Amino acid sequence: MPIKLILLDADDTLWHNMRHFEIAEQAFTDLLATFAEAGIARSTLATIEERNLAHYGYGAKSFTLSMIEAAWALGGADLPVQTIARILETGRNLLQHPVELLDGVGDTIEALAALGDLVLLTKGDLLHQEMKLAASGLGSRFSAVEIVSDKTVETFQRLFERRGVDPAEAIMAGDSLRSDIHPALAAGAWAAFVPQPLAWSHEQAAEPVDQPRYRRLASLGVLPALIAEIDAM
Repeated sequence: MPIKLILLDADDTLWHNMRHFEIAEQAFTDLLATFAEAGIARSTLATIEERNLAHYGYGAKSFTLSMIEAAWALGGADLPVQTIARILETGRNLLQHPVELLDGVGDTIEALAALGDLVLLTKGDLLHQEMKLAASGLGSRFSAVEIVSDKTVETFQRLFERRGVDPAEAIMAGDSLRSDIHPALAAGAWAAFVPQPLAWSHEQAAEPVDQPRYRRLASLGVLPALIAEIDAM
């Protein structure tokens, strides 16, 4: 079946994201250096952040709340109020960072928009994701934008039904094996993994084995050629 629906992730697929979280995390470890060495501070933050996903969801605001909670866990009553103020400033900077497109994304989006129904499927804080999409200048290239709390098999199934396509006529491309690749494959679609140097541990998973609808791409720019290959099958 030819590809009719093309789904793209946003953060670290279209624009840089994790590099800004890395800067924020380094600022956090520096602020807590009096109470814990960097490895312990990062580990504490990671544990609290993952636990809080069920309560706060994904995104910079959730991360900021987790930094505050982790700081309290490490510093307790000795934690200076100025440290909380600096953490809040760090979170605000995270919300305001410039949107920097990955190399070649603009031309790739143009090519993909000509190949099928192009839909942005991303998760996280609704307002922040909308702000980043607006700042990217890419919004007009998508026929629809779906911002969800998480990406599950059911997320993909509902989207296929709304767009009126067979799962085998859809492909999902993104940098997360956990959120982009595995649920898309389980829902019956094609999936293209575009790995990035900085990968959040929560989003890591094993690559699919012996899965004919799975591809690993060197860059998003290869996706139009992959779609042409699938269409020719």
